[in-house]
Amino acid sequence: MSTGTRIVGLGASAGGLAALEAFLRQTPPNTGMAYVVVQHLDPTQRALLPDLLQRATSMPVYQATQGMAIAPDHVYVIPPNTELRVVGDTLHLATPSEPRGLRLPVDVLFSSLASARGERAIGVVLSGMGADGTLGLQAIKAVGGLTAVQSPESAQFDAMPNSAIAAGCGDVLAPADALPARILDYVARVPEPDAEAGTGSPSHSALPPEPLERILALLRGRTRHDFALYKTSTVRRRIERRMAIHDIGSLPLYAQFLESNPQEIDFLFRELLIGVTGFFRDPDAWDHLTSAVLPELLAQEQHGHHLRAWVIGCSTGEEAYSLAMAFTEAIEHSAQPQAFTVQIFASDLSPDAVATARRGEYPPSISTSVSADRLARFFTPLEHGYRINQRIRDMVLFAEHDVVLDPPFTKLDLIACRNLLIYFDPMLQRRLLPLFHYSLRAGGVLLLGSSETVGRFTHLFKPIDSKLRLYRRKDNARTGGRDFLLKSFPPLSRKSREPPVSTPDEPRPADDNLQTAADQALLQVYAPPAVVLNSDADIVYISGRTGTYLEPAAGKANWNIFAMARNGLRQPLFDAVKQAATQDEPVQLHGLHVTTPAGTQLVDVTVQAFQNPGALQGMTLVVFRDVATTPEPDTRRRKARGQVDAAHAAELQQSRDEIVRLREEARASREELQSANEELQSTNEELQSTNEELTTSKEETQSMNEELQTINGELQSKLDDLALAQSDMQNLLNSVDIAILFLDQDLNVRRYTERATQIVSLRESDVGRPLSDLTTSLQYAELETDAQRTLRTLVATEKQIVTDDERWFSVRIMPYRRLDNVIDGVVITLVDITDTKRLEAALRQQSPNTPSPEEG
Repeated sequence: MSTGTRIVGLGASAGGLAALEAFLRQTPPNTGMAYVVVQHLDPTQRALLPDLLQRATSMPVYQATQGMAIAPDHVYVIPPNTELRVVGDTLHLATPSEPRGLRLPVDVLFSSLASARGERAIGVVLSGMGADGTLGLQAIKAVGGLTAVQSPESAQFDAMPNSAIAAGCGDVLAPADALPARILDYVARVPEPDAEAGTGSPSHSALPPEPLERILALLRGRTRHDFALYKTSTVRRRIERRMAIHDIGSLPLYAQFLESNPQEIDFLFRELLIGVTGFFRDPDAWDHLTSAVLPELLAQEQHGHHLRAWVIGCSTGEEAYSLAMAFTEAIEHSAQPQAFTVQIFASDLSPDAVATARRGEYPPSISTSVSADRLARFFTPLEHGYRINQRIRDMVLFAEHDVVLDPPFTKLDLIACRNLLIYFDPMLQRRLLPLFHYSLRAGGVLLLGSSETVGRFTHLFKPIDSKLRLYRRKDNARTGGRDFLLKSFPPLSRKSREPPVSTPDEPRPADDNLQTAADQALLQVYAPPAVVLNSDADIVYISGRTGTYLEPAAGKANWNIFAMARNGLRQPLFDAVKQAATQDEPVQLHGLHVTTPAGTQLVDVTVQAFQNPGALQGMTLVVFRDVATTPEPDTRRRKARGQVDAAHAAELQQSRDEIVRLREEARASREELQSANEELQSTNEELQSTNEELTTSKEETQSMNEELQTINGELQSKLDDLALAQSDMQNLLNSVDIAILFLDQDLNVRRYTERATQIVSLRESDVGRPLSDLTTSLQYAELETDAQRTLRTLVATEKQIVTDDERWFSVRIMPYRRLDNVIDGVVITLVDITDTKRLEAALRQQSPNTPSPEEG
């Protein structure tokens, strides 16, 4: 990572010109930092931004060119229709790959700045529309740089500042003209990142351990997470960042500040949990994982068809969803795609990050890292971004989990722990890598970040591709099994059983009167069993003993009569209830054979639907009556048996006919549903296409609006300059005691000075009138002829002319030449030489022999 000149990236959009000028106007010219400005510009217009910003600062302002070296105390401005990146100590330009509506040049600059400068990077978001700059600030914040945002109330357009603030990226929040002082104060307080590498660094060696331990104890007490095993240099730099933001000069004072401000502990906790993430980071590693590693995992039949993975430090979920998409693609290309299920566990310390991951909503800028095919297959477009599809979302289980303190997930096929170990000290790394080996199944895969390796644990993992940080678990190595787990993590506390909840003993209401009590007794003893159904065929009231005909269905409690009816009742009841709903007369069913625990019972059933208003309106009454059977002689018994067999055969045939009818109805319903589904699908595709077109049009319109706002600001600034220049010229002309008359190519009045009105009859309404229409006190009849000759020959004319009131003027006629060397009229100057003439006349009187100029 480069440690050259510290660079400040400035991002703005519509209304950003005033904010940029205010920022640069308050920036000292000798800060030792370079400033790179990116604004949304019209790709078809010449940029005026460098010229406009040069007025606000004494630092040199340049339009960036390819390979331009970055020098301190210089300002560099993005050219139109380009993307600007910082690579090392130079600026690189590229043609944008996205259409105008989807370009995010501020994110491009900030992301490159984070890679090139790391903790020395500074990103500033100023006025603008949209959300450009938010992801870039997240990248800068993730590597430990400083992020600053213009306060929304001071911005002409507050969308970009609000987006950055909502993402938690505003370390410094202030008006544009106050940001430079805050940034310079931060730079003065926070030491250079490479200073700690030297011996005796005053910043770090002077920090006493006791206040640092107090801070870590406060973090541990409020969040339960212990940062003592994190790299001390990283923890201290994060603490120093918070100290600089709050203008606190010493570590003990910051510890006291934490004790009195618990909310700052939460901010510091989030500062320590900054996660660098994105969809398909390191594309080469993901391509190899999808094309080679995952198909090999799918081919291992000894693991069954259920695959388990764990993404450690998932942050906002991009890598977990990337892994789910990779598994989905690998399964689709396998021989039996329907045979596999995938469960991905994604864990992180930050509750905010986990909540964001669970929502699965991401900004439009993910289109730079997710291919168009994956966007179409795995995402749903939203007004301000994309949402992960439910199919992919169901594959991932997010949880708050501390890999240092909490027990791990086990029996895993894959672990992805990317760029997390670099924040841990070597002792914690030596503890976690055996834990990963224990958690993986035989042949499991470990995916690390580009800056991480398994180190000395080569006896636990063998490289699949060491360059891509892909490793496979060695099965002949042991980490201690259950003993290792119990040694690494304390056993969970046993939970006591919950006490049983007592049932309230409520007194039963007393009977109203004797008639009500008698009616209830008669109904319960002598009336046939019956039930009352609602419109959904659910039982709402039971009279008598219905256990012979109904029984509760297994599973979740279900009071639907068709689910509770015993064999022999279900289908006839269904038809009868359906028929009774269409008529006023009750439906009678006779001789139904119901299978009961005691054998087969003949039952008559009456079904009555209530249509009249009242308490039973919309209800259905079902009454059951047993049919008594009497003993018969053998012959009569055989005859009855034959009749029963015939009845059984008729019932069987009726059931078969009913099954055929139901199948036909089901087939017709299925065809209708399929047709309706196809129509809905077609309509959905048309609506989706229309929505995509509208979204694209909206994005393009918004982009053009931002560009027009930028152009409008530049033009307004130019107009202000022109107005100022016009005022300067008018004051200059009026301050010169010379009569001047400006004429265009047609010898019409264009402009004049106040002194000219004393010689030529002029007023404001005469602008545009021809010279021949004006009256003058000059005795100069050839004035118009001489002016035309000067315009034609470009030769100046000068004469001494007397006026009606005997004043003398030197009249000079010159061509009017524009800055582009085009003749566009004439300029007539009239210098009063009356005093000179009078002096000359006096001299002639004293010397009569001296010839006059006219005589000579």
